[in-house]
Amino acid sequence: MKKILIFYASYGGGHLSAAKSIKEQLEENYANLQIEMIDCVKYINKALDKITTAAYREMAKKAPWAWEQVYYKSQGGLLGKVSTTSNKIMAVKMVKLFREFQPDMVISTHPFGSQMTSYLKQKKKTNCKLATIMTDFKSHDQWLIGNKFVDFYFVSNFSMKEELLQNEIPESKIFVTGIPISNRFLQTYDKKAIFSSFGLLPNKRTILFFGGGEYGLGKDKTVAILQALTTFPNIQVVAIAGKNEKMKQEFERIVTEKNKQDTIKVLPFTDKVPELMSISDIVITKPGGLTVSESLASHLPLIVINPIPGQEEENAIFLEKMECAIWLKKEENPEEVLYTVLNDSEKIEKMKNLTKNFAKPNSTKDICSILLSNLE
Repeated sequence: MKKILIFYASYGGGHLSAAKSIKEQLEENYANLQIEMIDCVKYINKALDKITTAAYREMAKKAPWAWEQVYYKSQGGLLGKVSTTSNKIMAVKMVKLFREFQPDMVISTHPFGSQMTSYLKQKKKTNCKLATIMTDFKSHDQWLIGNKFVDFYFVSNFSMKEELLQNEIPESKIFVTGIPISNRFLQTYDKKAIFSSFGLLPNKRTILFFGGGEYGLGKDKTVAILQALTTFPNIQVVAIAGKNEKMKQEFERIVTEKNKQDTIKVLPFTDKVPELMSISDIVITKPGGLTVSESLASHLPLIVINPIPGQEEENAIFLEKMECAIWLKKEENPEEVLYTVLNDSEKIEKMKNLTKNFAKPNSTKDICSILLSNLE
């Protein structure tokens, strides 16, 4: 029996979702595996995890400029050295886990997990295979610390592969598979039934609007976007407020004031994203790696909003450069930008076609296939 550790960390939901998708794929399609999925920071110290995740949440929400400084300055210099040193110290606390579990392979969806495992490999505390799954659309130096001891890098696009090659990562280690997403995005759905279940009409352009945001970033802008969407006569909107109760209340207030109950459906957190994407024409969302990957896999053009400075802004820049997304920036008038996009069917169709260049619906299956073939 082969033993696999899957590491993630709770800084945003994408790392956890990617880890879950990998675990599900392995459990459903491969035998004789023992799999453990572990939050690598929480495992080392629950208090540290609580403090650092709270700090990330507060910076992303209240001081995004501060997170931007942390993100870019952690690529090198003092912060990079502090990060590397702290991860070496934390890696020592991982020795017990590795000694008891004896993994044949570690799969990490967060830089911390990769850094700690690579350090233990360097110190000959483990001889496991190490796979790093990069969950954004641009590289960052934190992913590359200890790269000599990483056996596999899985990236979302060929530009990232070029970035890794420029950092002297051997091409044999790099696989352009895409970010892991749920296999539910491979299913074929009864669209007529989905339209009916949400009280929507099949003959209207459908906008899927992720307006909640885990950290409530850009609330005023988000509300203004929904206000603008009420002015378009031939569209319908599914506005997902997520776990943000205040945003949900704001959305419902707008719907009531504008008498748009028939064409704007406000939802809290929902597990029906694959179904909703299957009936949508455009997605409006902050550009987290997972949601972007799901949208591209569903061949949906994007309007990106409220990116967290750092990795999400890098995602937005990449998507806009590749012409499969429009970045609605904070200084722009939402109604003007939306009017330009939503009244240009030719542009929407072009964006949709370009998403196919970056769609990786089989990402999870491909990653697991590559890893298991090398674990035999």
